[in-house]
Amino acid sequence: MCGIAGILALNATAEPPSREALLRMAGTLAQRGPDERGLYRDRRAGLAHTRLSIVDPQHGQQPLTDAGGLTWIVFNGEIFNYLELRDRLIALGHRFRTRSDTEVVLHAYQQWGYASFGRMNGQWALAIWDSTAGRLVLSRDRYGICPLHLCEHDGRLFFASEVKAIFAAEAAIPRALDPAGIDQTFTLWTVVAPQSVFQGIRELPPGHVRVYENGATGEYAFWQPRFPQISGRDRFSGSLDEAVEEVGLALEAATSLRIVQADVPVGCYLSGGLDSSLVAALGRRFASGRFQTFSLRFADADYDESRFQRLVAARIGSEHHELVISRSDIAAVFPEVIRHTERPILRTAPAPLFLLSRLVRKHGVKVVLTGEGADEMFAGYDLFREGKVRRFWGRQPASTRRARLLERLYPYLSRSPVRQQALARQFFGRNIHAHAMPGFAHDTRWRTTGAIKRLFCPGMRAVSESRDAVSVLLSTLPNEFPRWSPLAQDQYLEIRTLMSGYLLSSQGDRMLMAHSVEGRFPFLDDNVVALAETLPDEYKLRGLDEKHVLKRAAAPILPPQVVARKKQPYRAPDAPSFFAADAPAYIREVLSEAALRVAGVFDAKSVEGLVAKCRAKAGDGDMSNSDNMALVGVLSTQLLYQQFVATRQVGATSPDLSIDVDYEHRETKLA
Repeated sequence: MCGIAGILALNATAEPPSREALLRMAGTLAQRGPDERGLYRDRRAGLAHTRLSIVDPQHGQQPLTDAGGLTWIVFNGEIFNYLELRDRLIALGHRFRTRSDTEVVLHAYQQWGYASFGRMNGQWALAIWDSTAGRLVLSRDRYGICPLHLCEHDGRLFFASEVKAIFAAEAAIPRALDPAGIDQTFTLWTVVAPQSVFQGIRELPPGHVRVYENGATGEYAFWQPRFPQISGRDRFSGSLDEAVEEVGLALEAATSLRIVQADVPVGCYLSGGLDSSLVAALGRRFASGRFQTFSLRFADADYDESRFQRLVAARIGSEHHELVISRSDIAAVFPEVIRHTERPILRTAPAPLFLLSRLVRKHGVKVVLTGEGADEMFAGYDLFREGKVRRFWGRQPASTRRARLLERLYPYLSRSPVRQQALARQFFGRNIHAHAMPGFAHDTRWRTTGAIKRLFCPGMRAVSESRDAVSVLLSTLPNEFPRWSPLAQDQYLEIRTLMSGYLLSSQGDRMLMAHSVEGRFPFLDDNVVALAETLPDEYKLRGLDEKHVLKRAAAPILPPQVVARKKQPYRAPDAPSFFAADAPAYIREVLSEAALRVAGVFDAKSVEGLVAKCRAKAGDGDMSNSDNMALVGVLSTQLLYQQFVATRQVGATSPDLSIDVDYEHRETKLA
């Protein structure tokens, strides 16, 4: 991974890109690329790049150009099939000067245009500037692994991997929270691109290309999920045993690619769950020599999974590292976590991952494999099981036997919503008549999250009541959506919302790159995803057994205790982390009446009541899920306002560039 940024003059009267602005943008992205930095500028466009060198470290510096010096690229990410594409391009007459995937991307674009992005198997955010045509092309990978933000201001386009780089470009760029983005976050758990939480800032949606050419703008989707239609023939036609074999082979190939295509050591996160354990086992198989695994432990026993982590580490023979996290650790780093997430969060789960990536980098590892994507692609979440039970119940709403299936959900929660049968039936039975409607399975989550909006101040509440974040999301569903199975519909919405906007961003890229570590995701390999999408629902969710086909594929290589264990998602202590006797002073400051009034999002009296309630329950473990999320959501929003809106200075100029190409002054410097 790297950091990219740039400025484009959108019309003839706009000021040319400023070298100082590009330097400031690059300076804020230093953590994404500490190894090298580069700059290109002409009278229309400026590109900046900070490099984390992983493939071809000796070459491939960016911005990178073609042989004629007319088309330039800045690229963040990895293309895992670049050698295959390179061979094809050589056969078509292309010649290469480096071994980098960046140069392959540039030649692929010149050969196949926008269709080139559909040929790439990888993770990326990139910008290509064709100085002859006056065309800027921006592209982002299918799932949004790599971020890319946009802002049009004063006749110019500013774009960057992170929002802080855009704000660093010019002090005149407005800074304000966007009520629509805040409302969406407190409904769906996250913003959904192109929406952001800052006014005037947009995010390029995953799987999209955006083009600026001589005053005109266009945007195209080069990819959408392709689940088989209920009555279609495009689903996997083999037996379950054949599916198990195909899934195993696809994951082996995906993991091998992500190990082999790195000129630096590759390690692995190991949570102790099925997904990361399987990736770790496959990673150990393909790694040559030393292979390091990294795990989180928790001082709170309810969150600790070290027993399973150690079983897997011993089984595969990895060099294993553990990091023990306390509640005070989470509170201490939380402001820095929000500086990197650049959005509010409703859980503290990113904070331990922030500390874990620091440990990874300390041990000399630049790349880690992780298990993200398995739950979305192979139906691993309780939400999918819950949706199946509620739809089954909804077809006979008077049935008490069907309703009792709810008791098989959420076994890992001390305050499970199914413990009290009467309350569970009331909660899960709401809107049961709408079991055939889009978003039905997610309705309970969205309702629970949306309840936090009771804390909004009157002005923010009025904005929230004037729009419906769920309706906005559902209005953008693809035309094929009604023809997919209910499970496929649930998977699509989970991929579109929580996976892209939260798991791959706040818990993924942002926490990894905070310490210059690249994450690679075998379960999000194009071939793995394409296979998973076509599998029959019953291969993925067999009765209420989640990820059935994946468990079968993992059984020969993992300890049986790991394969057989009940699903337990990664969690961390939430609101109780902020109420220790020695809690940091910032908590009291940002939750003060004055700070809340200035930010203008939450009602001070309502927050005061929430804080008192959470403080009273912090020690006995009896805090509700809703109050937990509300406290973390309020605190993270207040920190976001303090760091990005109230404080104007973000980032610093960094002049030590490896490449400085300044065409406005007709000079080129190579350091």
